Amino acid sequence: MTRAALRCAQLVGDDAVGIIGGWAGLLEKDLRPITFEDFEDVIGTGGTMLSTSRTNPMKEPDGLDRIRANMAAEHIDALIAVGGDDTLGVAAALAATGTKVIGVPKTIDNDLAGTDYSFGFFSAVDEAMRLSESLGTTGRSHGRVMVVEIMGRDAGWIAAYAGIAAGANMILVPEFETDLEDVVRVVKSRAERHKSGSLIVVAEGVKLGYGGTTEKDAFGHVLLAKAQGESNAAFLARYIEERTGMDTRATVLGHTIRGTAPDAYDRVMSTKLGFRAMELAHAGKFGVMVALRGTEVVDVPLSEGSKKKYLDKSTWDLARHLFV
Repeated sequence: MTRAALRCAQLVGDDAVGIIGGWAGLLEKDLRPITFEDFEDVIGTGGTMLSTSRTNPMKEPDGLDRIRANMAAEHIDALIAVGGDDTLGVAAALAATGTKVIGVPKTIDNDLAGTDYSFGFFSAVDEAMRLSESLGTTGRSHGRVMVVEIMGRDAGWIAAYAGIAAGANMILVPEFETDLEDVVRVVKSRAERHKSGSLIVVAEGVKLGYGGTTEKDAFGHVLLAKAQGESNAAFLARYIEERTGMDTRATVLGHTIRGTAPDAYDRVMSTKLGFRAMELAHAGKFGVMVALRGTEVVDVPLSEGSKKKYLDKSTWDLARHLFV
C-alpha cells in the first residue's frame, strides 16, 4: 500500500513522511521522510516497515489536539491512516475536527463495513488454510481429531473461509451458535463410517462457556487469551476427547498467519488502494476511506471504516452443508 502511495506522490510531485508506530508516532513526533525508493522492493513483504502500536489517542490526555498540533508543527498537510476499525475510528474522529484524513482498510479479519474485502485477508486465509489442511491430513491418517483455532475476535471470516477451503468437518464462528453436541456427533459419525479422524476449525472469539479476567487493551477489547484462561482449541479438544474417547489434539495458529508474504490478490488490491488514496490526497478530497466494491476502487465516508462487518449468512449456510 505504502509503496503504491509513494509512487503516486512521486508522480504528482508531493513529499511524504512516514509515521513510526502508528498513532504513537504522531503523538511523539516519531517521523521520517520516506520516498518510493525506500519501499520499492517490499511488495512481497508482510507486516509494515513503519511498525505499529495499540496506542489509542482518544485515551490520551488531549490526544487528538496533540496530533493536530504535531501535524501543524511538522507541516503535514494531510494524513493517510491505514488499519482496521480501531485505527479508522480514530481517523474518523480526527476528520470530524477538520483534520485532512483519508482512510485505507487494512485488516486480516475482513470485518470492516464499507469495503468488500480488506487487504491482508486473503493472504491470512491462504496461510490458515495451508496449515489447517496439513493438520487435517495428519489427523485423518492417524484417526485423530485435530482442533485448529484461528484468529477472529468478533467476526469469523478467516475461520469460515480457511475452514471451507481446507475441507474442515466443522467450523465454529462468533456470529452463529453451534451446539457442541453437533461437533461430537460429526466426530463420532466420521469415526464410525470412515474410520477417520476429523478437522475442526474454531475462531478465537467463539464463546464456549468459560471465563476468567476481563483485562482490556487501549481500545476496549478484552484480551481473549487472558480472559478465557485457555484457548478455544484446548477447551474444545478436551471436550471432544472426554465425549468420544478419541485422541484429540489442539493447535492455535495465532500470529503464524499474520506475517506471511502477501498473495497476488492482496498485492494488487493494496496497490490499487494505496495509489487511489494518494490521488485523493493530492486532489484535496478528505474524510473518506478508499474501498473495494466488486472490482472497482471507490471512496466511501470515513465513518464506514469504524463499523463492523460480520460473516454473512449465505457463507455460513454453505459451510454448514459441508459439516460431515
